[in-house]
Amino acid sequence: MSDMPKNNLPEDNEEELMDIYTLTDEDGNELEFELFGELDLDGQHYLGMIPLDAEDDNDEYVIFRLAGSQDGEDILETIEDDEEFERVADAFDDRYFSELDLDGQE
Repeated sequence: MSDMPKNNLPEDNEEELMDIYTLTDEDGNELEFELFGELDLDGQHYLGMIPLDAEDDNDEYVIFRLAGSQDGEDILETIEDDEEFERVADAFDDRYFSELDLDGQE
């Protein structure tokens, strides 16, 4: 997937700006994501994003690896290796979601 220019969509001055990215997949489909975090691990840079057009609200997110740039645009790749994905997902969970109570229990 390649990264297209982001759009900051402020609702008002008091709300935090969302980093919205429109990504184009291999089939030419454009999908919008909100960036919630970035992480460097084992010499790689990863981006955690929440799909904006998700049909259900099940708190899922996707992780992309920044692979470099082509023609001045960043190239984001999905993580194909299960071991790498689990290691990166655990790091994202620890960093961004460890204090959240996703089940409604504390």
